[in-house]
Amino acid sequence: MVVTSRAVTEQRQTAPAARAVALGKTYGTGQAAVHALAGISVTFDRGRFTAVMGPSGSGKSTLMQCMAGLDRPTSGQAFVGGVDIGTLDDAGLTRLRRDRIGFVFQSFNLVPTLTAAENITLPAALAGRKVDREWLDHLVTQLGIGDRLSHRPGAMSGGQQQRVACARALINKPDLVFADEPTGNLDSNATADLLAFLRRSVTELGQSIVMVTHDPRGAAYADRVVFLADGSVVGELQQPTADSVLEQMRTLGE
Repeated sequence: MVVTSRAVTEQRQTAPAARAVALGKTYGTGQAAVHALAGISVTFDRGRFTAVMGPSGSGKSTLMQCMAGLDRPTSGQAFVGGVDIGTLDDAGLTRLRRDRIGFVFQSFNLVPTLTAAENITLPAALAGRKVDREWLDHLVTQLGIGDRLSHRPGAMSGGQQQRVACARALINKPDLVFADEPTGNLDSNATADLLAFLRRSVTELGQSIVMVTHDPRGAAYADRVVFLADGSVVGELQQPTADSVLEQMRTLGE
């Protein structure tokens, strides 16, 4: 048992944070079929910040949902660490999403009846884990929300709600964080603060982040940008700048 546990731990540490192998997703059948993903193969490295970009309908959010176990692909495989999530039943998928993946959404998705502190610690409560108070204090300090912990979402600005959502995503120290248009409902100042925090999470904490975005300035915070079009990977940039991302996006027609 010890050997097996050690082998699993080593595999999680050495495997990519996530990868897709010939991943396909089709909605509908016959002439009404829509091929949202057309056999995508892509790897998201551990300890790196990857942005995923492309025109509307290119498959960005579908890729994230299939990689995160929120939707089942029609074909191919999706891995988180060394785990083929297609082999997991519903209970296994729930455990994977709860224990090893963090989520940040454009719409915040906070529980309106809970305080900020209760929203942040909710994943730990659902997993039956004791909250690491030192880690919680670190997240709260880094995100500047210490004076908002007793507030409910309705009493917070959009930027404050999204920072609470970020703390919630990281409270269980997940292997991977998926962020789907996390700055879409934020003003420019709140956007800059959030992206800077995500960047520090990678650089200083070794977090692995995959962010779907349409914003070239946001993508410039990443280590790498993967570009999609018509459900396929059509290019990538290493060490992107806002200008280089914008130029690439122009070639994709957005």
